[in-house]
Amino acid sequence: MSMPATLRPLVVATTCLLAAIAVSPKAPAQSATSPNYWDPRERVIVPDLASRNRIRFLTTHDFPPFNFLDQQSRVSGFHVDLAREICDELNIADKCQIQILPWSELATAMASGLGDALISGVAISAESRDQYLFTRPFLKFPARFVLSNRVEVEGQDASSLAGKRVGVIAGSAHDAMLRAYFPEIKPVTYERDEWMFDGLKTGEVEAVFGDGVQLSFWLVSNSANECCSFFDGPYFAPAFLGEGLAIAVRRDSPDLLDAFNHAILSISKDGRMREIYLRYFPNGLY
Repeated sequence: MSMPATLRPLVVATTCLLAAIAVSPKAPAQSATSPNYWDPRERVIVPDLASRNRIRFLTTHDFPPFNFLDQQSRVSGFHVDLAREICDELNIADKCQIQILPWSELATAMASGLGDALISGVAISAESRDQYLFTRPFLKFPARFVLSNRVEVEGQDASSLAGKRVGVIAGSAHDAMLRAYFPEIKPVTYERDEWMFDGLKTGEVEAVFGDGVQLSFWLVSNSANECCSFFDGPYFAPAFLGEGLAIAVRRDSPDLLDAFNHAILSISKDGRMREIYLRYFPNGLY
């Protein structure tokens, strides 16, 4: 079991960005577009969970803003709030438990029956599908451009960046995606995120291309100092960025799969998913 490769560097980077935002909080962008991957006409039958005495969600505490310990050492984050909302929707809050384990112990805990669901960023792959059933994705990771406010472009889409220098992390999925999707752009590669952001602020590059989650937090940080803005996008490419985040359950638990899918659908339709989303992504990803 592995965390999506595109997210590994995000864990450390976002920890720092969360600290920056805590020092200088900004109001959520209420106009931000929130994710909804469901057909509004879709229905999912709710199975009877009465025979289950408890439902144990397993997660970690080192995957911010999805799972982390707050200033009172309480487990918090997007995943935690979503799990609690799912339990409320299914009227099983009294049966739900959220347990923190090191990443390396999650698979063993599930296999030994110590957990019923993983809400921790497990990559959806052919290998992991042999081990787990996955709910429909509740959050997909977009690639985004961030453009310096000092740069003027003609047009509102990525074609306007043709011939311009765009920073990207060398050897990353976003590096490969930029070259494949936007061959007219001139990639400028960096080894570290902070070097790339410094290049954007000093004018070494006109824009950068990368993970929408990380860029969202950087844009509202003190480091960015309102220098830049999202430009065009979002861009989704499962071949480069994966299928997104979903809850994993054991293959012998199709009842939980259906129940969680029903809850995620209901939460998405009535606005609760948007509330959770804006709580942790105030600048939006889309």
